[in-house]
Amino acid sequence: MFHHNGANSDGRLALFEGPGKEFVIKSFPIRKLNPGEILVKNIYTTICGSDLHTFCGTRKEACPTVLGHEIVGEILDISPTHTGFDLNGEPLIIGDRITWSIFASDPTSHYAQAGIPQKGENLFKYGHALAQQNDVFHGGMAEYCILRPHTGILKLPVTLPLNIASTVNCSIATVAGALRLAGNLAGKNVLITGMGHLGITCAAMCADRGAAWIGAADISAARLQVARQFGVHDTVHMQANAEVNARTLQALLPNQRLDLVIDMSGNPAAIEFGLNALTIGGIAIWVGAVFNTRDIAVNPERMIRNLLTIRGLHNYNFEDLQAALDFMERNWQRYPFGNMVEKEFPLDDAQAAFTYAVEQKPFRVGIKM
Repeated sequence: MFHHNGANSDGRLALFEGPGKEFVIKSFPIRKLNPGEILVKNIYTTICGSDLHTFCGTRKEACPTVLGHEIVGEILDISPTHTGFDLNGEPLIIGDRITWSIFASDPTSHYAQAGIPQKGENLFKYGHALAQQNDVFHGGMAEYCILRPHTGILKLPVTLPLNIASTVNCSIATVAGALRLAGNLAGKNVLITGMGHLGITCAAMCADRGAAWIGAADISAARLQVARQFGVHDTVHMQANAEVNARTLQALLPNQRLDLVIDMSGNPAAIEFGLNALTIGGIAIWVGAVFNTRDIAVNPERMIRNLLTIRGLHNYNFEDLQAALDFMERNWQRYPFGNMVEKEFPLDDAQAAFTYAVEQKPFRVGIKM
């Protein structure tokens, strides 16, 4: 049993000091829990695309920081003032395997009350916070994590493999949020642009929700091949010529009708391609562009006459996290999610793990504690 007695216990972490700088492996004392907090021993973390954006400098974060937010851990200590329950109403006890929302959000704030807690006031985001003084254990690239009050926690079944469970609280939950915005998918034709981890998850989730036809578009033939294992019916290997791409898609579309397009790439050309392919009453959901891009060309007359809808999604809300775990519990053996972590590294090799992720572009890299 772990005895947490404040500063007498230390933990190791990989400190990120900024783009172009090597990770530094350091030990820090684990601070005493504040009211309502939970101490977790991290056991597995996957490197997300946004971690790589920070690592490469295309996304700015306060440094030094402890990266990583796709985390699975085990509860070591629970503040007596914590509610003691997860989002599903399950009691939390020491030793439980859990994942948690990438944010802690004040439930009384305006946006939380409006159903978008990921934009609540005084938001705290795991893997995105400044590491300072005694407050450093708030990311996945560390042996421990301290969960703030108002973090959404979910108990995990021990049968769910770690390399799959770790993606539930980011990639899988984000897709669940996108499909919540999309509404009923039964009998719909859906195109997904961008076949990274978000894209392949989106395909499987669309299949799970009864989509009639699922198309995938990407510039990588290899990723499109993988996408077919996740419920995709047809693929568009994106070319530089927009007209060629449009003709390719039209030839594949059943009934010449595209009801829904979800962009997971963030690429402006891919976003325009999807938007221009939508049928009357179609919906476009944009998820991938969490970095600065050029502006998108939108024809307002076409938007109006075709009654089109564009919706953006950043992160997710608590019900999306619950839907994500429900989906993965039912589907992790139906689709090859276990193959998506292509290589694992120990925490000490954080630099090598990130370098591999950037150079080899796998779907995911795992950090195993």
